[in-house]
Amino acid sequence: MPGAAMAQEAPSEEMILRRLDAAPQRQVAPQNRVTINEFKRRPELRRAAPSIDIQAINFATGSAEIPRSEYRKVRQIAGAMERILRRRRAVRFLIEGHTDAVGSAYSNQILSDRRAASLKQVLVREFGLPARVLDTVGYGEDYLLVPAERDEWRNRRVTLRRIDDFVR
Repeated sequence: MPGAAMAQEAPSEEMILRRLDAAPQRQVAPQNRVTINEFKRRPELRRAAPSIDIQAINFATGSAEIPRSEYRKVRQIAGAMERILRRRRAVRFLIEGHTDAVGSAYSNQILSDRRAASLKQVLVREFGLPARVLDTVGYGEDYLLVPAERDEWRNRRVTLRRIDDFVR
C-alpha cells in the first residue's frame, strides 16, 4: 500500500519525549560504557536504549531530502529533544536510518546513511539543536520491521535513541 506512508501519523512531541526520556531497559556502569562506534555495532545495547521509530517522515523514493512540507513533523522531534537537553546536559541521541529491501543492499546502506544525516542537518540548521548531541548511522535493510522483499513503507523509517547512558 504505497499510500499508507502518506497516511502515517507523526508521533506527538509528548510521545517522543516520553519514549526518549524513559529509563533504559538495562543499566550500564560508567566503567563499562562503550564508544559510539561500538554502540552502533551492538544490537543488544541499541535495543536497551530508550527509542522511538519515526515512520511519518515521507522521503521521496531514492531520496534523502526532507521536504519543507515535513518540517512540522521534524518540529515535534526537535521539541522533545530540546526539552530533554534542558534537563540532561550530557544527553546524546543516535539517529538511525533504515530502508526497505527494494534495491541493492549497497544502495540501501548509502541511502539510510544519507537519510539519518539529513534529519540531523534539519534538526541543527532549522531547529537549533547542537550538532554535538546528535550522532547518525545508517543500517540500510539490516533491521526490517516487516520482513518483505517488496516496497514496505513501515521499513522506511528513522529510529531515535537516547544513548548517553551507554556511551562514554
